[in-house]
Amino acid sequence: MNNDAVATRSMLHEAIPLTGTIVSGTYADSNIKNFTHGMWQAVYDYPYLSSSANHVFDLTVGFSPNSGLSASSPTDTANPQQVKKINMYNEMSQILVGYDATGSIREFDRDGDLTGGTKLQEVFFINFARLLNKDEIKKESFSLTLMCSGGNESKAPGGAGQLKGKFTFQDTNALSSYKVNSPAGEYGLLYNTTTNASVGLVYYQAGIAVLTSSVFDEAATGSDGSFEFGPYDKTFPGNTFSSVKAALTGAAISGSADGLRNRLVNVSFNNTTELNSTIYFCRANNNEFNYSANPTYLSASRLVVKNNNTDLPVSYVTTIGLYSSDNELLATAKLSEPLKKTPNDEFTLRVRLDY
Repeated sequence: MNNDAVATRSMLHEAIPLTGTIVSGTYADSNIKNFTHGMWQAVYDYPYLSSSANHVFDLTVGFSPNSGLSASSPTDTANPQQVKKINMYNEMSQILVGYDATGSIREFDRDGDLTGGTKLQEVFFINFARLLNKDEIKKESFSLTLMCSGGNESKAPGGAGQLKGKFTFQDTNALSSYKVNSPAGEYGLLYNTTTNASVGLVYYQAGIAVLTSSVFDEAATGSDGSFEFGPYDKTFPGNTFSSVKAALTGAAISGSADGLRNRLVNVSFNNTTELNSTIYFCRANNNEFNYSANPTYLSASRLVVKNNNTDLPVSYVTTIGLYSSDNELLATAKLSEPLKKTPNDEFTLRVRLDY
């Protein structure tokens, strides 16, 4: 009957910690896969040629055609790396931000106000594998820690305009302030926990984090002038580009991804697995299921469980069957131990079917 079945939904969460040593250092980059197309870099938790390796996330970078870095058009073959970065930005924007009323691709927005506000035109993308984020990233659980300068890890943030050292970015207050104006689902704003400035976005169902490159530009204003965007060993600065903007225009996507990955200290979030369930209440009234259809229940036309003719019939319930409206068996559930059933007893057995 309809009132004997109830549909429910449960959310299961699992903590996912990713340390910088996993993605940069432990395996001497044998867990990093760069593709011939040069559009993104894949990161694994083990050397990727091993059968034990699991895909962790992809890294890529892009900037808007409207950015001041766009010295070339999306069709300019003289600057193939810039073209790839523009195309990557446009592709991710189409998926995550969508189009405006004129059919133009929207740009990522710092505060989620798609009709105005400050745009994020030069960004890094971290696309987490479905293996990790499952159905979605849990709101207000995302945390990303980066070394934003080329100086020593222990260096404290400086004064105004001198953001040096290690910084953490979180989707603070996302449970009450997340956005729903994305074709890819819900997303939250990433805030620098030191300055409380919005520096990116995290798309929960898509499992993608978008981080503005300006977090490194701000770090580069340190009075020691030590910032260089390149391979980074947490003791000495890299020796590749004097600023992140120089890297975005002068390096391949894989080189820019290396710069971000080698500054990654920690990423953590809780994933979500959505379980849809139907709970069936299977009722055995006092006058039902007191006899068994098992052939061993009878011997010489007598119930083997009765010693005297006046004894009540007895059966033992071991299995529950779920049937369709045309009496076709669809599923069975086994009890952990047999239940004794007599005309003096009534049972309501709860069967949960997850899907």
